[in-house]
Amino acid sequence: MDAVHAEKADSGTVDRIEIERIMAMIPHRYPFLMIDRMVDVVPGERATGIKNVSANEYYFQGHFPDRKVMPGVLIIEAMAQTAAALVVHTLGPDAEGKLVYFMSIDNARFRKPVVPGDTILVKVSKMHSRANVWKFTGKAMVGDTLVAEATYAAMILGTDA
Repeated sequence: MDAVHAEKADSGTVDRIEIERIMAMIPHRYPFLMIDRMVDVVPGERATGIKNVSANEYYFQGHFPDRKVMPGVLIIEAMAQTAAALVVHTLGPDAEGKLVYFMSIDNARFRKPVVPGDTILVKVSKMHSRANVWKFTGKAMVGDTLVAEATYAAMILGTDA
């Protein structure tokens, strides 16, 4: 099966992007790759990253080990990685190998804890972009429950920058 599934020529929407393709688009690797796949990818507009939270995650050893809770900053990182992969997918092959750096994080809110066994749906939507700067809004959901949200901006640069 291909790493990118069911691409629709008319709209550019992609139903699913597998982890192999995500790793080709962004430089993150285990243990810091925070998304397992992407769905509902509409280039230049939105995407949903999926993170399956396992009890074996490295951060649970030291982050409230008696009450395992995923650190909020890593949920924000999952939002950033989903947005970065969307940007690279939108810009095409010439953007692969470039890095996407945080510029700002605003209005971050953490609503409910994320625990082992949860599946996070990381929904990101582009607010606007100009040149190499993109601004997004992100929402992390577990089922129908909003667990975190933020607005953030990022800049895409070549690896020699």
